[in-house]
Amino acid sequence: MDKKDKKDEIILQQLEVIQTLTEHSLRRMGADFWGAPLTPEAKAPKAAAPQGPPPSGGAPASETAPRTAEGAEAEAAPPEKLEDLQRELDGYVGLAAVKKEVRNLIDLVKVHQLREKNGLPVTELSLHMVFSGSPGTGKTTVARLMARIFRSLGILSKGQLVEVDRAGLVAGYVGQTALKTKKAVDKALGGVLFIDEAYALNGSSGNDFGQEAIDAILKAMEDHRGDLVVIAAGYDDLMDRFIHSNPGLESRFNRFLHFEDYSPEELLEIFKMRCRKGCYELEEDAAGLVRDLLREENRDPESFGNARGVRNVFERILVCQANRLAGREAVTREDLTRLTAADVLAAQGREAGAGDAPAGVDP
Repeated sequence: MDKKDKKDEIILQQLEVIQTLTEHSLRRMGADFWGAPLTPEAKAPKAAAPQGPPPSGGAPASETAPRTAEGAEAEAAPPEKLEDLQRELDGYVGLAAVKKEVRNLIDLVKVHQLREKNGLPVTELSLHMVFSGSPGTGKTTVARLMARIFRSLGILSKGQLVEVDRAGLVAGYVGQTALKTKKAVDKALGGVLFIDEAYALNGSSGNDFGQEAIDAILKAMEDHRGDLVVIAAGYDDLMDRFIHSNPGLESRFNRFLHFEDYSPEELLEIFKMRCRKGCYELEEDAAGLVRDLLREENRDPESFGNARGVRNVFERILVCQANRLAGREAVTREDLTRLTAADVLAAQGREAGAGDAPAGVDP
């Protein structure tokens, strides 16, 4: 086997690893970019498909009551233990202020329910929220966890998260936006409707149909107060202007959670978690170089994408590892799991040499 074939083989092996990581992330979004611990989720046994024709010659149950796979699984699975969900929250990297606010909200809901149980008067509890911050700071992950927490508390019947943006709500013709929005709301009933970049619903022209979507969402929030939570997310200033642009939005969204950008140390910890989940070992003398690379790349958190940028850096280093291993005659399992300082330097466009600063030491 010549060097080119060997290099192609190593690259294919690395691509398979990346594909496996991606598929795992899609199945378990809570454990994707933000380093949530891989806690086992309760899975209810799937009911056997009915055999033979349906009663009275009707259509099969799967045709008469279609449901999304996500919604069906959330409805079938028993609620998770609140203690387990709180431990998962605590396992996220960073997000100290967000964790505190979530714990405060859990305590508020629990005491509210106790007052109801004891026949004491209670005020109406609005759980709709605004998540603000740069991309890659964990907004979707925390929203998904909040849906599961609310189900554990008995507030939501299913606990699924349905994520949409302007394109998922707004159509190009009069009357179609309300129908499109209703479809998204129906899918989210029993869980959380997560609207990413919600400020985009405020159109720049009088002919824009974004207001029609806003009106439909506000109506759904009123009609389904007992089994729907809406979380609107986006950049800080834009979300503030969006919420205060409409009295209906102001009255319904009164909980604001701000997601801070990650520090270089937190980004490094996210990188290390990606290594552990992918069965990679980051050599000790490479860790400081990774931290410095992440700090350099993260000069503009919005363009870097915080934890999403960590994923990109991680995959670049995997490619450099593949290039290094491709020139070897024999590659062991240990070789495939080890990330070295040379791999990190190559990802920076540098080569290891005497002039490099020691790992973890600022030049």
